[in-house]
Amino acid sequence: MKNHKPIPLEKGNYYHIYNRGNNSIDVFYDKESYLHFLRLYDKYISPIADTYAWCLLKNHFHFLVYTKLDNEIEYSKLEYSTVEYPKILDPSKQFGHFFNAYTQAINKKFNRTGSLFERPFERKLVTSDKYLQNLIYYIHNNPVHHGFTKNINLYPWSSYQTIISDKPTKLKREDVIQFYQNKENFIEYHNSEQNLQEINTFIIE
Repeated sequence: MKNHKPIPLEKGNYYHIYNRGNNSIDVFYDKESYLHFLRLYDKYISPIADTYAWCLLKNHFHFLVYTKLDNEIEYSKLEYSTVEYPKILDPSKQFGHFFNAYTQAINKKFNRTGSLFERPFERKLVTSDKYLQNLIYYIHNNPVHHGFTKNINLYPWSSYQTIISDKPTKLKREDVIQFYQNKENFIEYHNSEQNLQEINTFIIE
């Protein structure tokens, strides 16, 4: 059980958002579960945050996001789970609406009850460019780390393939590539062993 008080998500910052199933249970049951999670993410989170990297595994997930400033938020596209329009947009609550919507869908489809995710969800402020580089590498290498694949390029539920492709995306692909100077460096960095000392305090096992 978690007993720490989470930091608030403040607008205009980069955060690593991650969580796992309650008591480490699976949160993705089939291909449609992954797709529905991403659809809801786009619906609830894209208006309030830019996404730089993501990865979904059977019982946990990782996102690297930039929480938009008030003048960057797409209010017309905003979805939330209460009838009343929020007077103050709180990014933390918006993530809560997203997780609740997914939990309700999974509970209904698979005839289950109760919470699906651990609460509160984990979030870490990204504090340097090196941290950013390492975190993107860590998120994309997570499926290799957990033995789901031997090659990050073969894993379907992460942003790695999107970043090295040219297909249309809402992901901040060009910005991510700039963090590594160019696409060749991005690929080389991801295929090399990196020292994750700065970020290893929150690696989910």
